[in-house]
Formats: sequence, structure tokens, C-alpha cells
Amino acid sequence: MGKINRIDTSIPDLFILETKAFGDQRGYFLENYNKMDFAEIGLDSDFVQDNMSRSTKGVLRGLHYQKKHTQGKLVKVTRGRVFDVGVDLRKGSPTYGKWEGAILDDESHRMFYVPEGFAHGFLVLSEIADFSYKCTDYYDPPSEGGIIWNDPDIGIEWPLEGITPVLSEKDEKLPRIKDTNLPFVYNGKEA
Repeated sequence: MGKINRIDTSIPDLFILETKAFGDQRGYFLENYNKMDFAEIGLDSDFVQDNMSRSTKGVLRGLHYQKKHTQGKLVKVTRGRVFDVGVDLRKGSPTYGKWEGAILDDESHRMFYVPEGFAHGFLVLSEIADFSYKCTDYYDPPSEGGIIWNDPDIGIEWPLEGITPVLSEKDEKLPRIKDTNLPFVYNGKEA
């Protein structure tokens, strides 16, 4: 493995990244992001904003997207453990409405890249989780959108054993995918 290992998922453009940590008895060092190394594995996006959130066990955030100023997100957990999800919302995509999930935690140092045209969400599995993400465009509140986390047309298999999801009031009222007017298209073409 080089500095970064790209693990493709069943959905093109949505992938997991593993970085190599160098450690000894004092702790470890790893490089979270290096533009040149990321470009070598096919991720040459320009990131313009870094965000961080802290959540407690059971908090479920999502499924969010922006209609304008669409954001690709490179997500990572710096403390704790989460189940992270990306849902393909690109009309005309062979994987439209499909999802892929990954466990992210502070031990594996895995990252998940959720590209533009996808909804994103996560469920906190540990007592506390610090979640960090780089975005390819700026946060734009007027263009926020979302899909309800438990939409049966998507069928995300959230690891809810022993967990009652805690959602924001806004996230509890999100529509199903079939009730949205999504602006995203796959390779410039709708179905």
C-alpha cells in the first residue's frame, strides 16, 4: 500500500480511503490530506471548507445535500465511531437511489469520499464522536435539501441494535426520495 489506499464501493465515485499511520510508544502521525497524493488516486477535487461536529451516541444526522453549490465531502472520524452513508441522487445513474455505508472510527483512520450529487448522513455508534469533513463548496443554507433517513425506497441498513436514533427537528421532517425534485444528473444526462 502506498500512502493512500482507495477502496472502491459498489457505487462509482463513492469510495473509502485508508491512510497509513506511523506510530511508536509515543503515539502516531498520519497525513490526513495531501493534494498530490489524492490526485494520484483520482480525487483531485478542490476543498474550500473544513467542518467539524461533535455528537453523542444515537445521533443521526442526514441525509443532507445542497441543490446549488453542491458539495463533495471527504469525511473522517477523529474521535469515536460512526456509520457513515452516501446515497446516489444523480438522475440517470445506474445506481440512483442506492446507498453505501462504511464504519469510520479513530482507530482505523479510514475516510469516506461522498461526491457531489449524493446525500450524506451518519449515525453515532460510540458514546461521543468528533466528525471532521472537507467540502468542495461552501455551505449555502438556502440550497439545503434532504431525504428522510429511513426512506423505504432507499432501505439503508442502519446498525440500530440497542440504539434509538436522535434526530434534529428538521431531519425528522425530511421527505422521501420520491417526493423530491433533485437537480443532480449523471454524466450530464437524465434517465
